[in-house]
Amino acid sequence: MPEGTTGSTVPRRQLGRYLRDLRGSARLTVKAAAEALEWSEAKMWRIETGQTSMRSLDVEQMCRVYGASPEATEALMALAKETKTRGWWQSYADVVNDDFNVYLGLEEAADHLCWYEAELVPGLFQTPAYVRTLIAADNASVGAAEIERRVQLRTARQSLLTRTTNPPRLQVVLNEAILHRVIGSKEIMASQLYRLAELASLPNVSLRVAAFTGGLHPGVMSGPFVLLEFPRSGSSNNVEPPTVYVDGFTGALYLDKPHEVERYSAAFTEIWNAALNEPTTQSLITSIAKELEQ
Repeated sequence: MPEGTTGSTVPRRQLGRYLRDLRGSARLTVKAAAEALEWSEAKMWRIETGQTSMRSLDVEQMCRVYGASPEATEALMALAKETKTRGWWQSYADVVNDDFNVYLGLEEAADHLCWYEAELVPGLFQTPAYVRTLIAADNASVGAAEIERRVQLRTARQSLLTRTTNPPRLQVVLNEAILHRVIGSKEIMASQLYRLAELASLPNVSLRVAAFTGGLHPGVMSGPFVLLEFPRSGSSNNVEPPTVYVDGFTGALYLDKPHEVERYSAAFTEIWNAALNEPTTQSLITSIAKELEQ
């Protein structure tokens, strides 16, 4: 898998924001812009939220309607070409839905992830046997070949943690219940816990457990989430604004409004501070794994 490949997610989102701002400067509603461009409002929404790649000719047409300068038009047409870049995960398009396709691009581009997980080991830390058990349980009608494709995708995604070029920094807090919930079998779960302890020793990974004895903390109310932060440009501005990913049972949410991000960031800080420190977490994980082996 190529290292450092960000795919098209970030360029799509950037282009969508720039085009939305141009439309706003032109004082055009989505409906008015769609009528002028002879497009549907749904297409406009997909473009402005970064859900679709763009042709440079379509961007040129939008800039003309919005009265953009030649310099801005040229820059956005160049950015449109980047939206067609394929991420490594596109070869798994048959098993990746649109929501997760967006997330994978953001995860690949992020340089810092703050992750709270309540029920299951995070995907980046899962062993193949643990993944296989989860996927089979959630997809009873799916054949063995497709299950293996999904396992391969999850495994390939994990190289993010050890890539040689700018691996992201991870701060992860797990609800203690995750360590005690046996997924698959005692053997599978023990192996998974040892894998957790191994990955927690990486220099870019900090892992803590929110213990039962810690009582109430914001994660109890928020549920699981990932706060993704992105590298800064030479001007010290984020290339992409911080984004909170919340994976729901029927779909995902991407939150990037400043007040939304600030609330989740504050919640994560409280969760992190209330959790067991890293050495104690390592000891707890290892002790539970040994109990499972008895």
